[in-house]
Formats: sequence, structure tokens, C-alpha cells
Amino acid sequence: MAFPTVEDLTQHIQPLAREFGYDVEGVTITKAGAKSAVRVAVDADERPDLDGLEEFSGALSARLDAIESAGEVNFGPGYTLEVTTPGVDHPLTEPRHWRRNTGRLVKLPSGQICRVAAVDQGGVVLLSAPTMGSHGAQGNKGRKGAPPSIREVGFEEVAGAVVEIEFSPAPQVEAELIGLDREEYRRRNK
Repeated sequence: MAFPTVEDLTQHIQPLAREFGYDVEGVTITKAGAKSAVRVAVDADERPDLDGLEEFSGALSARLDAIESAGEVNFGPGYTLEVTTPGVDHPLTEPRHWRRNTGRLVKLPSGQICRVAAVDQGGVVLLSAPTMGSHGAQGNKGRKGAPPSIREVGFEEVAGAVVEIEFSPAPQVEAELIGLDREEYRRRNK
């Protein structure tokens, strides 16, 4: 059997990841002489914890060893397995990425900084405050405490946004608007 492709490995990894409640975000294979590397990034609506990742890593290692022993794949003389999460700089491309980051600041593909207020099957509700510019939460000289504008967008309009690191909690005027239902946002936006 030949060295496995990303597609081959992903087909073996996805069912196991689902058993653990994870989504496979990416598989990378690096063929490096005597020791190859397999890197698997997983995520979930709730942040995976270290214990869960360790348990999944052990189960995945056993599964990969088993399929190699069965002759379905061949990693060569050996391989290193790394299980990780995508990280904060991973673009938000799926509805689950947005759900997981409700309440956080994001930088849209346009460069605008907004706060994710709510997420549902219809898309994302974003808050844009006068103090939010393209330079972050304090990057603009807007009126502090002024109510943010509320904008509803489809996932396709904001695909590729990236989470902005924030070292303080959301301002109270924004925090009060996180997690409301769509009708309440529409009522407040009139």
C-alpha cells in the first residue's frame, strides 16, 4: 500500500472524531524521510479540553496503527501523530465556528471589527460600535457607551473572518446585546 493521502486518512479519522463529538478541521501529512508526521486539527461547538484531546489522540493512534497493520495505509518506517485545535487565527468559515465565538470580536474580510452577538441557521448578528474600527475595539475615537449598531448577515458575507484577541471583557453596552433572539435585535434596530 502507498503512503496515505489526506483524503484517505480523513475518511478513517472522521468517524472516530464524530464519536468524540469533534469535527475534523484539517489533516496534514508531512513525509519526512524515516519519520513522517500526521497532524490532525479537530474542533467542536464547545472548546475541546486537554483531557478529551488526549483521549482522542490515543484512540486515533490505535486506529491508525490498526489500519497500517491491516495494510490499508503505509506510513513508512514510522510517524509522529499530532492532535491539535485550529487556533484563534483559523478563519471562520462554518456556522459552528461562528457559534463557538459568540461574544468575541472578529475582523471581517472587509477589515471592519465587529462583535458576534448571535448565530443561528440564518447567519450572524454583528454589533458595530462607534469605538470599533479597523484597528480594534479602541481603535476609533467614537463615543464611549453609545449603543452599537446591529447588523444581520449571512455566513457567506463574512466567511473568512478571524477572531481578534481581546484582553478585557466586552463593554457593558455590548455585553447586554449578546445572545438575544433575532426578533429582539430587529426591534432594537428600528
